[in-house]
Amino acid sequence: MTDDVGKKRADYTEGSIFYSIMKMGLPSMFGFLAQHIYSMVDMYWVSRLAQQEAGVAAITFFSNILWLFFSFNQLVGPGSVAIISRRYGEKEYNKAEKAIKETLILKLAFGGLFGLVGFFFVGWMLQLIGAEGEVLALGVDYGRIMFIGMAIMYATYSIFTGMRGVANPNMAMFLMLGSNVLNMVLDPIFIFGYLGLPAWGIKGAAYASVLSYILTLSVGLFLFYGGRTNVRLHLRGKERLSVASMWKIIKIGVPAWLGSMSFSGARLVIMGMVAPFGTAVVAAYGVGNQVTAFGIMLLVGIGLGLSSLIGHNIGASKPDRAKKTADQAILLGAGIMLVFALVTFIFAREIMGLFFDTSSTIALGHLMLKIFAVGFPFIGAFIMIEEIHVGVGLNTPTMIMNIIHSWALETLPIYFLTVPLALGQTTVWWTISAAGVVSTAAFYVYYRRGRWLTVKV
Repeated sequence: MTDDVGKKRADYTEGSIFYSIMKMGLPSMFGFLAQHIYSMVDMYWVSRLAQQEAGVAAITFFSNILWLFFSFNQLVGPGSVAIISRRYGEKEYNKAEKAIKETLILKLAFGGLFGLVGFFFVGWMLQLIGAEGEVLALGVDYGRIMFIGMAIMYATYSIFTGMRGVANPNMAMFLMLGSNVLNMVLDPIFIFGYLGLPAWGIKGAAYASVLSYILTLSVGLFLFYGGRTNVRLHLRGKERLSVASMWKIIKIGVPAWLGSMSFSGARLVIMGMVAPFGTAVVAAYGVGNQVTAFGIMLLVGIGLGLSSLIGHNIGASKPDRAKKTADQAILLGAGIMLVFALVTFIFAREIMGLFFDTSSTIALGHLMLKIFAVGFPFIGAFIMIEEIHVGVGLNTPTMIMNIIHSWALETLPIYFLTVPLALGQTTVWWTISAAGVVSTAAFYVYYRRGRWLTVKV
């Protein structure tokens, strides 16, 4: 099949299933891995500032708020994945172009709106979850700049989604790699004031991020409108944009948004329960979250490629191949996270030592990482099952599982253990790890029923 300039389009609904998963998933994995390496490098440079633990704690507090605001990204993201990949699998390329353009419009609108809200209320939100003093001031400085760039961040992720949806995962990977390398280069320059620039401190980390997103979005639009992708964007396409089809994208995403909001909201509440243990515990928890997220990004990258691949197969009327693809992906996800768990468990103390000099903080983080590692393989399976459902536009089961996981299995037990029973932070870490095991087992039982194979979008 060729496009309007005679270019052959990729088709991963034929041949080796494992090869297709790797071809679609590995580029996304490497891209998201680079992105998270940047996040850890960002935290590393901030930890080199004079404020050290206060700076890391500030980013930790703000990251929980940012997760909440990125939940609104889910109003559009899952629907766009399902529709773009399904239309591409059906070889309805003009409709795929329409879906990409509508997604970008929605992301810019939502990102601008929520970025404005975040800019004005970031201080209040940080105080609400326990930030105070120097940590609060640093969090506000960092957060306001990040919120200014939120519309660009939202839209940039849709560039990556669009590229994966039309079977250009390598292009998305190189764009993500370039963006994050640029971010890592700019970070120390802006933070410490190299090359004649002022030393912006923690603000510099935020400036580096926003500038990198702006440049990445610009390059991504150039690639789409310049015909470098399997589906080319035009200023006036053959399919007219419509409010009805935009609403369809949002409607598919609402359950995923509610599930993500639930997860992010629970993380804010848990952050508030961790805060009374002190700045050192909060800082160690922040690094622990970054390490956990590093492993998750490995799987989210593969999972986003997988969700597009599932959509291609369902769109091409190949449910048996879709089922085999899903089964292999779940095993792959659990296996990758098992290896990551072993590495984390063995090198937990060394990992914490990269960020802190204080032996007590390193000891706190060392134990926490070992406990978190127990649940990593189950997180791997959960993410794969979640992305399988995203690929077909069935997001209600994920919403339900996220609510159960976040509130019934994590937040409520942590509250009773740390407030009425007044137990230490170690009970928080064990509760988080155990919740992943239980929720994954329940989600897998549901997945085996196979309802996701019959969904229409």
